Amino acid sequence: MTLKSNLGSCNLVAFVTVVDVDKARTFYRDVLGLRLVREDLPFALVFDAHGIMLRVSISKKHTPLPGTVLGWDVPKIGKAVSDLAAAGVRFERYDFLKQDEQGIWASPTGAKVAWFKDHDGNLLSLTEF
Repeated sequence: MTLKSNLGSCNLVAFVTVVDVDKARTFYRDVLGLRLVREDLPFALVFDAHGIMLRVSISKKHTPLPGTVLGWDVPKIGKAVSDLAAAGVRFERYDFLKQDEQGIWASPTGAKVAWFKDHDGNLLSLTEF
């Protein structure tokens, strides 16, 4: 018997874990431009990420995952990178990828990707398809 869930008709909730709630609030709200919906302290900050609920969970300890945990599809990656860099965001450089002067990698499929971290070391990305 095959069971089928109806999760395809439900809203997705994204999660990221942080330790420093004040830095996270400033970063996700003021630097990334997400709308802070509410503060469920001491558990989470809740943001609206273009219709997706992002729960920034607060923890006493956090070990970042090795891969990208959140990413944004942007129309013009060069402008998005420039804007974030002007706000103090530092983009990651990888020895094993050929990235341009802004840190943007052109994938074999034609997508352009750049990576950056929040204050708790969570790896985030921008992609232009």
